[in-house]
Amino acid sequence: MTTYKVSYVVQGQDHPGGIINLNHRPSRGEMLEIGNVTYEVREVIELMPPQQGFHYLHLTCVIAEEG
Repeated sequence: MTTYKVSYVVQGQDHPGGIINLNHRPSRGEMLEIGNVTYEVREVIELMPPQQGFHYLHLTCVIAEEG
């Protein structure tokens, strides 16, 4: 099973970001729910080549608009 170790930052907010594990590779434009907040992925960067079933990514996100 592939695991994506994903660090993320939130643009334009006083938000600390974080690190999460996902079972799929997120893509630009995807809506990603973390906790009770929905984010839109703006940028996906591979940090290093995959190793032993782990992929290491960094995301830049914004809080998704409601409605």
